[in-house]
Amino acid sequence: MNFISDAYARIVAWIGAAMIMKRRWNSVDGPQSFGLAPAIPKAVPQGIPTLKMPTAAGWPAGATPDVAAGLKVNAFARDLKHPRQMLVLPNGDVLVAEALGPVGKPSINAFDLAITATMRRAGAIGESANRITLLRDADGDGVAEERHTLLDNLNHPFGMALVGDTLYVAHMDGVFAYPFTLGETRIKAPGRRLSTYKTHGHWTRNLIVSADQTKLYVSVGSFSNIGDAGMEAEEGRACVFELDIASGQSRLFASGLRNPVGLAIEPTTSALWTVVNERDGIGDETPPDYLTSVKDGGFYGWPYSYWNRIVDDRVKQNPAKVAASLQPDYALGGHTASLGLCWIPDGALPGLGEGMMIGQHGSWNRSKLSGYRMIFVPFANGKPRGEAHDILTGFLSDDESKSFGRPVGTALAKDKAVLLCDDVGDVIWRVTPA
Repeated sequence: MNFISDAYARIVAWIGAAMIMKRRWNSVDGPQSFGLAPAIPKAVPQGIPTLKMPTAAGWPAGATPDVAAGLKVNAFARDLKHPRQMLVLPNGDVLVAEALGPVGKPSINAFDLAITATMRRAGAIGESANRITLLRDADGDGVAEERHTLLDNLNHPFGMALVGDTLYVAHMDGVFAYPFTLGETRIKAPGRRLSTYKTHGHWTRNLIVSADQTKLYVSVGSFSNIGDAGMEAEEGRACVFELDIASGQSRLFASGLRNPVGLAIEPTTSALWTVVNERDGIGDETPPDYLTSVKDGGFYGWPYSYWNRIVDDRVKQNPAKVAASLQPDYALGGHTASLGLCWIPDGALPGLGEGMMIGQHGSWNRSKLSGYRMIFVPFANGKPRGEAHDILTGFLSDDESKSFGRPVGTALAKDKAVLLCDDVGDVIWRVTPA
């Protein structure tokens, strides 16, 4: 075991140092590709993609993220095991999915070995808790004093939704329905499978219920970066499904979304929105991850093109698909790994107005790290407007060698506090007015 670990370390050091030194020309010193009209640098294909990721360190005793002026932050719950996504129940209880990415098949390719070792060092793969934990703040002091295992022995759970007396949970391999009574702390009945999805690759399957409570939307990420294993392997992936609750029927709702993760409903239009992780290997800021509304039948470019129909020359082309692709609404910077998304109504936090709160997990594949923060994108009339605001920062050490935490899921608590899953700090942070 030590020999393997040492070998991984040597591979990572050798490849990482070589790539960082040789690809300085591919880094971006200017502003990130951000906002409604981002400046996206020309693609520069890399023979070996950049590999750079901080070591997972956790938070020093008493430390917290830096918080925007006028706000304060406290730990709602600590000592979790890789918290990824939350669901706030009508009574104020908070469900949290604790799961870690599955380790892929062994590879003799040096770069694949380096990625595996780097992800393990960064706390991104390993033993998964595979459970849903219920957190309860019965006394209302902003800290959950009760903790219960609601469900366990799951298959990499992520998304959750409650409709009536049924709790829906998205495992890596499908959506399951569980009978649930509000207030209970343990589900003993087995889940009923509603759908089946391919496993591995991008493994997170998020869930949200439609505004009229009749449909579930399910996000399924791609197997590969740009269809590297062939498009047959990508069937039923890189998309959002619509699952009819009454009939149990599922249909493809939107496609060409490389790795859609966070899902939210914008209340004035009832439109579905998502944040998408874009492709790797053509630059620090190229292309940007993005926030977009998701239109029924819409195609968003992957793998043939990105942003405003910019063709990816590494992919065997389909001109009709490129011509039909929709431009995303709002760029979120290159490789920020924007995973968390929730709607924030006007008045929840002072000075922000209404908009989307986004957890940016952070990059592993660019020369200067990006993301590692929670940001707010303001909305007006159902659309993004203006610049994004940093809400929580300070998740990285100044030299980028260590991460104290990594933001993932965001949620609005019953008391209008904003909650953030931190899957390296193993904390749920709570943001409120100062």
